[in-house]
Amino acid sequence: MNLLDLDRRADELRELLRRHSHNYYVLDAPSIPDAEYDRLFQELEAIEATHPELRTADSPTQRVIGGVLDGFVAVRHAVPMLSIRTETDTEARGAIAFDARVRRELGLAETDPPVEYAVELKFDGLAMNLRYEAGVLVQAATRGDGETGEDVTQNIRTIGEIPRRLRGEALPAVLEVRGEVYIRRDDFEALNERQRALIAQGAKNEKTFVNPRNAAAGAVRQLDPAIAARRPLSFFAYGLGEVQGWGIDNSALPPTHSALLDALAAMGLPVCTERAVVQGADGLVGFHAAVGAKRDALPFDIDGVVYKVNDRALQQRLGFVTREPRWAVAHKYPAQEQMTKLLGIEIQVGRTGKLTPVAKLEPVFVGGTTVSNATLHNEDEVRRKDVRVGDTVIVRRAGDVIPQVVGVVHDTAMAPDAVERGEPFDLYRRLGGACPVCGSPIAREEGEVDWRCTGGITCPAQRKEAILHFAGRRAMDIEGLGDKLVDQLVDAGLIRTLPELYTLGLAKLCALDRMGDKSAANLLAGLEASKRTTLARFLFALGIRHIGETTAKDLARHFGSLDRIVEATEAQLLEVNDVGPVVAHSVRSFFDQPHHREIVEQLRAVGIVWEETEGTASAAPETSGTEGVTGQTFVLTGTLPTLTRDAAKELIEAAGGKVTGSVSKKTNYVVAGSEAGSKLDKANELGVTVLDEAALKALLAPAPDPEPPVA
Repeated sequence: MNLLDLDRRADELRELLRRHSHNYYVLDAPSIPDAEYDRLFQELEAIEATHPELRTADSPTQRVIGGVLDGFVAVRHAVPMLSIRTETDTEARGAIAFDARVRRELGLAETDPPVEYAVELKFDGLAMNLRYEAGVLVQAATRGDGETGEDVTQNIRTIGEIPRRLRGEALPAVLEVRGEVYIRRDDFEALNERQRALIAQGAKNEKTFVNPRNAAAGAVRQLDPAIAARRPLSFFAYGLGEVQGWGIDNSALPPTHSALLDALAAMGLPVCTERAVVQGADGLVGFHAAVGAKRDALPFDIDGVVYKVNDRALQQRLGFVTREPRWAVAHKYPAQEQMTKLLGIEIQVGRTGKLTPVAKLEPVFVGGTTVSNATLHNEDEVRRKDVRVGDTVIVRRAGDVIPQVVGVVHDTAMAPDAVERGEPFDLYRRLGGACPVCGSPIAREEGEVDWRCTGGITCPAQRKEAILHFAGRRAMDIEGLGDKLVDQLVDAGLIRTLPELYTLGLAKLCALDRMGDKSAANLLAGLEASKRTTLARFLFALGIRHIGETTAKDLARHFGSLDRIVEATEAQLLEVNDVGPVVAHSVRSFFDQPHHREIVEQLRAVGIVWEETEGTASAAPETSGTEGVTGQTFVLTGTLPTLTRDAAKELIEAAGGKVTGSVSKKTNYVVAGSEAGSKLDKANELGVTVLDEAALKALLAPAPDPEPPVA
């Protein structure tokens, strides 16, 4: 580009960055992924670095972009809330480059000792300044444009983690604590579940939230504190603003950043424990890799880690450049959201016949891998997001989660190659009312969002998935029967129904590609071993709609035998613990179909057996299970010393109890191990009895036989 073209491009980038920053910081409604914003910002930085004469005073590279919403009182920050530099090289090189810059600025030689760093997580939330005077919280303000933020004190007072009064004696006269307001992932999912329920009930002006960051920001920046109080907000402290009276002339301020965080924690402020002190570039690289490995297991969202020179005297010596400290950097991980083009929409058929629209994408690197397919969930979601072929879309992939299209980029400046938009998506019309695999009619039950193929196991797509489900570890547990082998067996016409699995012989198996004598013999041994099972596993393996492991166990325990379940009326099925009309109708409909009954009989004929009982349908409550456990609801959280989650669940269910995934007023016991999370907090809040592993085992132990009467 010539200088004139570069000048035009710089102006264009500045306008784009202002607009998207306003959407992100002021409206809490981002219009592009963070990675795309970073790319635009770096392009502008490169132009201005090469041609300083093109740099303007109001450039986004020279100041923090944000603003104050109408209705809020403006707060002038005593110490500006500046941002830190972002290192977007997600490899080890990013950490090494930062350490090299610090050493160069400090004039250190190669033979000098390594620099000590405090390393932390980069939270994905809303930056906040808390002002304490004589230890009492008097004001909370957003970052805004870095110079001026919004007074959100009343909303911040609703966050239980933030102390209204600090602990300790001789507290500073003024202490401004900088930190991040965020929402935990489990709390975010629960919030969206509540929002979906409100929407389903016809509530107006309600919506689901795209991500925890925007849900948190939207809650804090509400004029009504009652709305903020209903959002599950959390907070982490990570730095200071203005400080007065931390000792004479602040002489008692901790000398290192890590010690400063320890001091804040001692005052009662929440400080993340996922932090460390490391030495040199090797320490930075190790921390970045370690956090990256467990990023998706963290209870909250992060998009990187932060490195800070630990010695505060060295921080002052390094100082600032423009809007950023030289002594700190945010080192990012591969972006979990990126933009790409939607090339087409295909329809996949799942195990239960569910028809799922799948986006065919122009390949894009996101979440650490190249993605070319992403789920669109269902027809209603496609229409709600108004996704059409040819659109530029935002794709998200986090960890092992299936990539998904989260929205459309409507900004034509960001999608200059967009073609004329296609027609709104209509699944039924697109397929002509027939399954794309087997041609059977498709249907959608009243009140459901998913279309389904009615072909059942006769549909090849459902056949493969049904076999894989049947063979799964929690179902029939057939060792050696995986995806690729099932594909071969079905494609070769060797298996059309489940019972045919047990008629496979060594010769047929050895004729398959990459199937040797030993592998074939192992599979046959696995099939033979699977014939001895339990009624609950067999029920679950059949793939009846709405029948998960827990419901299958409830049915098996209640009726005791398969024949009684097959012949049960819907009214009788409704007598089973936690079986409602939908599940009862599903079970009844499944066994009403002759080909399903035939498959069950054929499976029994090949030798599948299980132990049957009289069931508990007519038994008095006190005659089954362990006294004090039967009918009680348990929730498991954290890591137990000796029991796995599955083992603890089996013990509880064997004693007549039930294990669920969430804590509510109906929960009787929460079994908590190490690193227990929000479920333990919820239990304490509701007054639910909390047990450790030893107490659980004692509760499940059978009562001793009574002493015989003395003659």
